[in-house]
Amino acid sequence: MSDTPLIIWAVSDGRAGIQTQAVGLAEALARQYRAAGHVVEVQIKTVSWKGVIGRLPALMNLLPRRSLTSQSDVQAPWPNIWIAAGRATLALSIRMKRWSGGKTYVVQIQDPRLPHHLFDLVVPPKHDRLSGDNVISICGSPHRVTPERLTSELLRFKALIDPLPGPRVAVLIGGKSKAFDLSPERAAAMAHDILEPLEQVGGSLLMTFSRRTPDKARAILTARLRHLPGIIWDGEGDNPYFAFLGAADFVLVTEDSTNMATEAASTGKPVFILKMDGQSLKFRLFHEELAQIGATRPYQGLLQSFTYEPLQETERVAAEIVSRRARD
Repeated sequence: MSDTPLIIWAVSDGRAGIQTQAVGLAEALARQYRAAGHVVEVQIKTVSWKGVIGRLPALMNLLPRRSLTSQSDVQAPWPNIWIAAGRATLALSIRMKRWSGGKTYVVQIQDPRLPHHLFDLVVPPKHDRLSGDNVISICGSPHRVTPERLTSELLRFKALIDPLPGPRVAVLIGGKSKAFDLSPERAAAMAHDILEPLEQVGGSLLMTFSRRTPDKARAILTARLRHLPGIIWDGEGDNPYFAFLGAADFVLVTEDSTNMATEAASTGKPVFILKMDGQSLKFRLFHEELAQIGATRPYQGLLQSFTYEPLQETERVAAEIVSRRARD
């Protein structure tokens, strides 16, 4: 086995929801190669574009490296494996094979809306309904949740979480997107539906918001639930997100986030989906997938235990990449 490190790049535009998919898959791939005795180095790359260049269709951005900002560290030596997520990476992904002389294995997460042969592997969610020899569709999205990470993060926040009474309910709140919103009225109804069972059973609340949560909705949920035992993370200090998942007996997650729902379903704990304003066919199909495998149920104001096999889609894709690279 060579001591030369296997280099994996996780490439995105840096937005948290996009970056975590690329980094999560890169980390899963690194775990599998290390288990086989390889030395592996994961490097996180963030790309940004000068002016409006990044808005061009990927095929029209003919000299993409010249149009990157100075903060975008995308230059040779090229990685062994390129894992990219998001539209901002496409102009680079489709040219990486040529730049590296065919030595870089190129993986694109999500639907690139480009011919699949431009990549070695495309990893879209199943609800995008793509198919092809080099397409591996997954339920949800790649992520960074592992049992080891949850245990480690729970230990880090042990002093804050251990005194809290059970059952502990993690509540993961998303926010405004193209398909969904969280109005003050919906936030108030959501707070009521969360409050009632917790007051009845005497449990505690572990609530966190996303950057997309509207300020008014955040304020309403905080004001109406802050008297409960627990923690409402205000965005200051260390993020307890993984610790919340590790500590939870139940997880409530808003329907707008593929990432959060997939991460919750990877814990094996009962996951309930909170209704928001708006609707989306893709998200409806996604939530039907989760419900069919028994991982989630619509939240109806009741906390009921149920079991299912935790989602391990990130590890499955990583194993497939190892297998395919070995055959090439």
